[in-house]
Amino acid sequence: MRNETKATNPVLELKNVSKTYSVKQGLLGKSRPLTALRDLSLRLEQGEVLGLVGESGCGKSTLAKILLGLEAPTSGEVLVDGAPLGSQDRLALARRIQPIFQDPYSSLNPRKTIADIISLPLRVHGIGDAASQQAAVREILDVVGLPSRVMHTYPSQMSGGQRQRVAIARALVMKPDIVICDEPTSALDVSVQSQILNLLADLRRDLGLTYLFISHNLAVVEHLATRVAVMYLGRIVEEAETEALFDGARHPYSEALLTSVLTPDPSLGVPRMNLGAAYPNPIDPPSGCAFHPRCAKATEACARQRPAPVVDEDGLIACFHPNGMAPTRSRPAEAAPRLSASV
Repeated sequence: MRNETKATNPVLELKNVSKTYSVKQGLLGKSRPLTALRDLSLRLEQGEVLGLVGESGCGKSTLAKILLGLEAPTSGEVLVDGAPLGSQDRLALARRIQPIFQDPYSSLNPRKTIADIISLPLRVHGIGDAASQQAAVREILDVVGLPSRVMHTYPSQMSGGQRQRVAIARALVMKPDIVICDEPTSALDVSVQSQILNLLADLRRDLGLTYLFISHNLAVVEHLATRVAVMYLGRIVEEAETEALFDGARHPYSEALLTSVLTPDPSLGVPRMNLGAAYPNPIDPPSGCAFHPRCAKATEACARQRPAPVVDEDGLIACFHPNGMAPTRSRPAEAAPRLSASV
């Protein structure tokens, strides 16, 4: 499901954001720093769907927590409509930015009715009286495709797909502008995933929503996203419009991710990513380009120096040896204009 979207001013922007945790190794071991995000810069335009992909542990969920205000960055800036995130009222931000979590079985309170769950944000923010809150619940249930009779049921009486619709309704009852979707379909059956994805696409079109869509499923990202950012060990290594990236990924890691997708043809067997069995230790990351120990194109320069991200007409790339022709007109990513996107 695709319709044209024109990029406008960024509603969310990260500038050189880093996040470091202190991790203790073993019972008597010393604490060591673990950097989950490293000088990460990213822009989210009004009305687009930015797909964020990468292996487990690359920092995607940490990024989502920072954008939701659940954690503060160690360094760098997070801007909402050009204003620093920390300077804005938390309740006002919550009205604008809402999450949809991964597991609908654990993100809903089993002791509360569906009406109580969906109306909770309205009660916390003091919006309306009991009658208007119930009316808002009925309205948003209809929007997400659930009958009003489920208001008095409990999550345990619903299927996984119905629970995720409730989670979506809870996020949208405040009428936010931005929705952070953290693996919203990974806990669902494949047959139900497509229903939820189509619902999210319809809601974006009808309500003018902006999504940050975090997922391991590249097929899901290709279906929904307007633009894709590929993360590796806390950094963005490639960013491009969805069609361009899936037609020809330029970073070797992006190419490996696309190669890993299973196909319906059993004769092709299990894809081989050729990345080795060992994932780099985030507490002790490799020197230079963090991907170089797993990269078939790596040279001595890759081990010594980290490639700076540059932007050309095809998007952002952080690699000394990108696939295809090397960028001929590139400049630092911070100075580059954002590409328009369509979905």
